[in-house]
Amino acid sequence: QVQLVESGGGSVQSGGSLRLSCQASGYTYSNHWKGWFRQAPGKEREGVAAIHNDGNTTYGDSVKDRFTISQDNAKNTMYLKMNNLKPEDPAMYYCAVQTMSTSPNVQPLSKFRYNYWGQGTQVTVSS
Repeated sequence: QVQLVESGGGSVQSGGSLRLSCQASGYTYSNHWKGWFRQAPGKEREGVAAIHNDGNTTYGDSVKDRFTISQDNAKNTMYLKMNNLKPEDPAMYYCAVQTMSTSPNVQPLSKFRYNYWGQGTQVTVSS
C-alpha cells in the first residue's frame, strides 16, 4: 500500500521560507512524475511543482523563481523549498505520485495524472 506523508508546513511571515517534505512508503520512485499541489478554502486544487524521476521539473506560473522541487530517490523523499512566501500562498499542500501510465496529454501539473495523495500539510503566511 502506497503511503505519502507530508511534513514541514507551518506559519511564517510574508517573505519567509519553508521546506516541505514528502516521505513515500510502499512505493519506489519509478519512471513517472511526482508533484506538489495546494488547495485553499473554496478553490480548486492547484498544481505547484512537479518532478520526473529523470530530474525534469515544471512549475506553476505563480511560484516560478520562488519554489524549488527536488527529490532524494535513495530516501524515497521529495521536497518543496518555498522562498519569499506571499499572502496568496497559504493553503493545504499535498504531495502526489503517479504509479500508472497516463496519456501524455495529461500535463505534469494536472491533478488527473496522479493516483496517490498524501494527507496534506498546512502552510500559513502572515503579513
